[in-house]
Amino acid sequence: MGFLERIEERPGAAELRAESYRLLGLKRGASVVDVGCGAGHAAEELAAKRLKVTGLDPDPDAVEAARTRVPGAMFHVARSDDLPLADESMDGYRALRLFHLLDDPVPTILEAYRVLRPGGRIVVGGQDYGFLLIDSSDQDLTDVILLGLESRSVAPRAVRNLRDLLLDAGFQDPEVVVHNDVVTDHATMAPQLAAAATAAVDKALITRDDADGWLAEQQARGRKNRFLAVLPTLLVGARR
Repeated sequence: MGFLERIEERPGAAELRAESYRLLGLKRGASVVDVGCGAGHAAEELAAKRLKVTGLDPDPDAVEAARTRVPGAMFHVARSDDLPLADESMDGYRALRLFHLLDDPVPTILEAYRVLRPGGRIVVGGQDYGFLLIDSSDQDLTDVILLGLESRSVAPRAVRNLRDLLLDAGFQDPEVVVHNDVVTDHATMAPQLAAAATAAVDKALITRDDADGWLAEQQARGRKNRFLAVLPTLLVGARR
């Protein structure tokens, strides 16, 4: 839960959520489902726009936190490929930071199509881990370490296929937006950097000495105000 909170409260997260609401384009009183709602940050903001919000997440702890944050919304513990919603019951569908966790995204996209009314709007997206940028004096080593980071996800590059998946499912008029988070504070990224380096070691892509040296360089960059990471998030909006 602490990880979910940090993701939604880091710099740029509020702007990313706002861009997803723009792509939804829903009017006051419309119904919207937030799939993979986490601790309810988006649900809270959507409810403040006077939308009828339903949040879904497979994690009971996340759902409980979301219910506490947004007592006026409806929440369910549910999987993205098996929604407890009636056919054509929603005006909007939103799912971010979900698709890198899925073995097969097609059932999730088909469920979104099922629950949306004709003319309803969908917004899906997340980070494509193949596009992450981290500055380093050894860029080849950095690229290998980022492959270690990718290995920690089921489908680290899934979001680059979302436009195709929406079109294949019958959605129309897709719009693709790229939102970049620029991070210059090393401490913000330190846990992810350590996890990436450790994953690269575990996959036998690099040695532990390689990992430790790279982490030390990134830490030194942070002390000298030379740390830089760019984290692109792809959003795809479309119409049913």
